[in-house]
Amino acid sequence: MLLDQLHSPADLRRLSPDELAELAAEIRAFLVEEVARTGGHLGPNLGVVELTLALHRVLDSPNDLIVWDTGHQAYVHKLVTGRRDGFASLRQTGGMSGYPSRSESAHDVVENSHASTSLSYASGLATAFARRREARRVVAVIGDGAMTGGMAYEALNQIAGREVDMTIVLNDNGRSYSPTVGGLAHHLNQLRIDPLYQRAKRDVSEALQRFSRPGDLLASGMHRIKGSLKELVADATMFDSLGLAYSGPIDGHDVAAVEQALANAIRVEGPTVVHLVTRKGEGYEPALADTRDHLHGVGVFDPETGQAKSSAGGVSWTNVFGDALVGEARERPEVVAITAAMSSSVGLDRMSAEFPDRVFDVGIAEQHAVTFATGLAMGGLRPVVAVYATFMNRALDQVLLDCGLHRQPVTFVLDRAGITGHDGPSHHGIFDLGLFRQVPGLVMAAPSSATELRDLLHTALSHDGPFMIRFPKGSAPSAPEGAPRLLPVGQWDVEECPGGVVLLGVGNMVDVAQKVCLILEERGTAAAVTNARYVKPLDPRLPELARSARLVVTIEDHELQGGFGSAVLEALSDAAVTTPVQRCAIPEGYLEHGSVAALHELCGLTPELIADEVSARLAADSEQ
Repeated sequence: MLLDQLHSPADLRRLSPDELAELAAEIRAFLVEEVARTGGHLGPNLGVVELTLALHRVLDSPNDLIVWDTGHQAYVHKLVTGRRDGFASLRQTGGMSGYPSRSESAHDVVENSHASTSLSYASGLATAFARRREARRVVAVIGDGAMTGGMAYEALNQIAGREVDMTIVLNDNGRSYSPTVGGLAHHLNQLRIDPLYQRAKRDVSEALQRFSRPGDLLASGMHRIKGSLKELVADATMFDSLGLAYSGPIDGHDVAAVEQALANAIRVEGPTVVHLVTRKGEGYEPALADTRDHLHGVGVFDPETGQAKSSAGGVSWTNVFGDALVGEARERPEVVAITAAMSSSVGLDRMSAEFPDRVFDVGIAEQHAVTFATGLAMGGLRPVVAVYATFMNRALDQVLLDCGLHRQPVTFVLDRAGITGHDGPSHHGIFDLGLFRQVPGLVMAAPSSATELRDLLHTALSHDGPFMIRFPKGSAPSAPEGAPRLLPVGQWDVEECPGGVVLLGVGNMVDVAQKVCLILEERGTAAAVTNARYVKPLDPRLPELARSARLVVTIEDHELQGGFGSAVLEALSDAAVTTPVQRCAIPEGYLEHGSVAALHELCGLTPELIADEVSARLAADSEQ
């Protein structure tokens, strides 16, 4: 196999066109087999095989830099740069990351798995190299929806204005562009980015400036003629309007065509755009047949059929939310939903099917989503913004000073809060409490059961102000029961334990707290569990509950600093309560990828480890 001979990018440059096609097929077969065992991002990587091969044939990585946006498109890049063996442990505890990783390889520039950032990184790198007079080329590969994010356009504006010397590869796999057909159009698309053409265009422009005055009929007439001729063969693009050299659309699965366009682009001074049209899931029929997302992100599956293998039973938190939202929407026509390019992932597919005109997908634009929702609320609607917890971080300012400042009744639903597992540090939802707890008037809640999630959503949609609900990835303990009910804001399910240990559990950690309680009681220590469903505001009974206890223990699936435990410490300090508080949470830092169970153990959040820590604390306090 040719894949057996691939150890570095240099090995690609010895291959003939026929061998490149054979290698592309081998890579796709390899990806299907490997990702079927571990899960991961399959569809996006099947779509960038030829693109990646062409990039590494033209560039000299790692001297030349490739910035991937989003980073889940980098599996083929990892193969080409000598990490084939790492796929056996892809996204597993202690194994290879599913995203670029600077600790893995010098070929990985940024650990980039939040979208729309590549152009900013690449612009900064290219500017730094120019100032340091280093002959290093920079290419940003942006696609898979990342061009819907505001940061991309902010960067484009600056790149065009300063004429940064870099190449932008637009991996267009969303079918939002139609390739221009015909031999003449193909020739002109290549010509427009050819260095000779660019030089001639500059020469003509300079000549016109020398021989004509501003507003001269000759100059304005030539400009109109040039624009009209260009539009005869291809529509003007946003990139043309910004003054960027642009080539495309080009078949992104034609290695020779992509290589030619890239080779021309990197020789042009200033910023260039190479627009490639690719297909997500290319070369694997089950992915192509999956009309929802072309097997974008998958768990373990059967490589022959593409069908997911059986997993743990139970209803997912996401589905509980989706069903509950549909129930609310049926009763209340003012309820609408907003998401950022993740409609089905956050459970809005059910509402989209029943109320298609009441679900708004704004693209990868969390900041816009929040302020858009605020406007909807100002107009009398009850918007629900559903995103992953980690992506909500990007809209802190909008929650704080757009929604919060105006006290608008927007409900924020944060899916995959806490430790999420195999996607690693950028996807763990472990910073939201610390970030958003500072928003005045924002209610923050975490359900411990499916019933409680449904009830909290019902409560949020009746609350006069912003309301945030967070829940974890995976299966809820049980299905919802009974009819939705209002849960008074700031009220916990309090269980006192005079002279003993008060365990305050948040969300999915309530179940952990109950197991800790049983272990402590077996050891002869009196303990009781309180379901602290509201992180903000805290239950006003907290000071009295703590005064009667020997030790207060907070248990949360969140970073230690700024989380629920910090809120409890602040409240008890303000109330002059001196009962010691032990905080069980995720230590400060960026948590690696791995299974949720393994990472909980790593962070000391298993019932046994927490019980041991509590016992040790009690013993130490007794000796003092």
